[in-house]
Amino acid sequence: MKLEESYIDVMGVHIRVARKPGISERPLLLFNGIGANLELLEPLMQSLDGIECVIFDMPGIGGSDISLLPMRFKGLAKLSAQILDHFGYGQVNVLGVSWGGAMAQEFAYRHPKRCSKLILAATSAGAIMVPGKPSVLMKLSNPKRYFDKGYLKDIAHHIYGGQLRNDPELMSQFTDKVRAPKSSQGYWWQLYAASAWTSMHWLHKLDQETLIMAGNDDPLVPVINARVLHNRIPNSILVELDCGHLFLMTLMDEVVPLILDFLNSSLVADEAASVH
Repeated sequence: MKLEESYIDVMGVHIRVARKPGISERPLLLFNGIGANLELLEPLMQSLDGIECVIFDMPGIGGSDISLLPMRFKGLAKLSAQILDHFGYGQVNVLGVSWGGAMAQEFAYRHPKRCSKLILAATSAGAIMVPGKPSVLMKLSNPKRYFDKGYLKDIAHHIYGGQLRNDPELMSQFTDKVRAPKSSQGYWWQLYAASAWTSMHWLHKLDQETLIMAGNDDPLVPVINARVLHNRIPNSILVELDCGHLFLMTLMDEVVPLILDFLNSSLVADEAASVH
């Protein structure tokens, strides 16, 4: 099923939005990783049978225009809520991966009545986290990989780990979906949004049922960060996967059933799971 793509003006910014129709009671709002265009999560959305999905490119990323001024996560959460308003969505479930996992936490905190369930993938509590390897963080600190696919192929196995280390076909599937933003400015402003941000002091206030997923071979966000989130978010479960950072793309056969089960049922708090 082809995604329904549109462009809307929100908070003075021309934003690219894509939606997948579904029959679910609540749509799933997805937040992508830093610098990532919405196509990277399209295979996941297409695999979530029956689940209505909505995703957008952040300002300055993918097909969205850059905002006049940079926004912190608080402002981006407000922008997200107004996008939902535009399409007539009330309460939604929320999924965020990596940088988008921080965005998802912020949205759930700022708009608790609009966020029913929360899914956090390969993410952390922000500034107060156990960091990845310095060499990995250095490569992540600039957007070159989004403009130079040859460079991306050279470094992807190093920064993302998991199946990308030795599967050229998966590597090609990933890099083929990468779209360069209109400029590097949007990437820098995403870095600004995340700088000095942390959710550690209010995670205990999140009362949404929360599914936390993490890879045990993630050079960028070590799995211990997911365990911290699980310990701090009251109504959460943790699933550790035998993979790297991009398991929403490289391990969909295992991840999709987990997400569908979570969205379609009620999970018991303090239950832990492990998938290998």
